Amino acid sequence: AMRMVTSPGKERRRASPLVVTLLSVAMGFVVGGLFLAAAGYDPFRAFSVIFRGIFSRPSYMAYTVIYATPLILTGLSVAFAFRTGLFNIGAEGQFILGALAAALTGAFVELPPLVHAVAAAGAGMIAAALWGALAGFLKARWGVNEVIGTIMLNWIALYGNNFVVTRPGITRAAATATEFVRDSARIEILGVWETSEAGLAWRAVNPLWSDVLRTPFNAGIFLALGLAFLCWWILNRTTLGYELRAVGFNSSCAEYGGIDVKRNVVRSMAISGALAGAAGAFHVLGWTRQAAELAAMEGFGFDGIAVALIGNNTPLGCVLSGFLFGALKYGGSKLQFALRAPTEVVNIVMGAIVFFVAMPRCVPLLTERWRRRKGDEGGSASGGQETKRKRDTEEALAEATTEAETASAGEKGRGHVS
Repeated sequence: AMRMVTSPGKERRRASPLVVTLLSVAMGFVVGGLFLAAAGYDPFRAFSVIFRGIFSRPSYMAYTVIYATPLILTGLSVAFAFRTGLFNIGAEGQFILGALAAALTGAFVELPPLVHAVAAAGAGMIAAALWGALAGFLKARWGVNEVIGTIMLNWIALYGNNFVVTRPGITRAAATATEFVRDSARIEILGVWETSEAGLAWRAVNPLWSDVLRTPFNAGIFLALGLAFLCWWILNRTTLGYELRAVGFNSSCAEYGGIDVKRNVVRSMAISGALAGAAGAFHVLGWTRQAAELAAMEGFGFDGIAVALIGNNTPLGCVLSGFLFGALKYGGSKLQFALRAPTEVVNIVMGAIVFFVAMPRCVPLLTERWRRRKGDEGGSASGGQETKRKRDTEEALAEATTEAETASAGEKGRGHVS
């Protein structure tokens, strides 16, 4: 079969990931606007409400950052596993266990202020790292697909959390949640001082910062940015990162080169789990201050998959896409109050963005398949024509041979008669 080869001059230049992402975001808003218009709402007014709900007040911007923090970290969790050739769908369960471990440590362990916050966050990250490492071990030891393994572990984490939270001595009176974490474990910025006499006097003369301090703004965002830099440094500047990326590119070649593939699979899932656990820990220590009984998945881990995809599986991309999703989630919550429009339109916009980001990656694959198919059809057609020509030539030669033999026999007969 003939293969069609595209000459270098005819090759199309592929758009950069940044251009694709920006166009995808724009198309996502267009799709969301069409749904709003079909439901009878003014899309321009609706998007104006979203943008004003993000940028019109300092407290709104602070809440946007608070919403974005766990999304950045779960996005980093999924992206780190992606870069090493693994698909960690278990960020949701790792988030739940990280939040639970941080809440228990923050509520029932007594330590000095800064040490307590570090210990609670560390407990959350360690618990989630062990949960992620379990999925990695199952894959490395028995070949259990990490997608199946992490999905099952998500449900175990959910119901395990509910079991622990509702135990006597852990659950808070008249509530299905743990005791509140101690003030020494909180990571809110000026959380205790802002309600003191000095804090109230300072806020009275600084209305802008007072508006920010009305929110549970915390140090989680700075820790998340630090972890994003750490992920970039590990992947690009360390031997561990080289081994992890080598396993992700081609595990067989990595093993041939002397890299322990199984050990690095467990390592990758442990680091990925620790990042998702950090998201849960910072969420509890900086905002909710408790771990509660859950009726369903909270969605932070699953949103992290979309954040990683839009961020092109890079730390910087996850930070930017995490801020985008956090802004959409917080700004979109204003729609129902202002216009009585369904807040689900935000999920439509986010889903459309993911769809349009993924589409350019599918186009080259579909194009290549189409070219191969056309090449195979062209090769089959040319082969069929050649066979037909051979058959026609053979038939013509057979007819010519028959005519020659007939003529020769006739001449011989006339010779005998004479």
